[in-house]
Amino acid sequence: MSAISTFRRQLAAALRLAERFGLNEGVCNHFSVRLPGAEELYLINPMGLHWSEITASRLLLCDGTGRVLEGQGTVEPTALFIHTEGHRARPDAVCILHTHMLHATALTCVEGGELRFCHQNSLRFWNRVAYDGSYNGLAMDAEEGGRISSGTQGKDIVFLAHHGVVVHGRSVAEAFHDLYFLERACQLQVVAESTGRPLKDIPPAAAEHTARQFADLATIEADYHFAALERVLLREAPDYLD
Repeated sequence: MSAISTFRRQLAAALRLAERFGLNEGVCNHFSVRLPGAEELYLINPMGLHWSEITASRLLLCDGTGRVLEGQGTVEPTALFIHTEGHRARPDAVCILHTHMLHATALTCVEGGELRFCHQNSLRFWNRVAYDGSYNGLAMDAEEGGRISSGTQGKDIVFLAHHGVVVHGRSVAEAFHDLYFLERACQLQVVAESTGRPLKDIPPAAAEHTARQFADLATIEADYHFAALERVLLREAPDYLD
């Protein structure tokens, strides 16, 4: 199987799975893969399709200007500028996922809303998170896309004030694995805060140690997780391969 076929399958799976876990919002939000090679080529979901409708062949292949080379449809403007500028700023990021998923986005809407290291899952993101505290409206041009991407500070996870999150991954599996556990960590934090009791952060030494343990397992754990989820899709919604 060619590299582009593999990426098409994986990105279609990621979009379908995100919809299953309730990480999508209407027909908004977007996932991308930058294809290997000197030429600037991307796979991205087309404007107007619900993620439950996505199949491998319905993903768009486009260049760095958003010109569609393969597929039917257009690239949504904010998707073009968030993703192309994001991939340029992070050449190591094969896959970039942008969502408005509920609990992570809730943290972007409150004063001092940051991921707290109060649970084991949150430690997956120790020293991997950046916060963009400015909100300038929709990312409808390269300038705003570039401003957002410049705020990554080399981090894999970026919380965008009043907006959502961006996840950068060195593979589709790693990006989706992070997206899933990021929402789980934020969900737990929001629920814990709703008790009205103060959060109890994990001591830094234990947090550092656990974060290193997670880093050692990151690739294999992500690959196992994504492969298992793809097996579920193959049983229950095999049309994602079409």
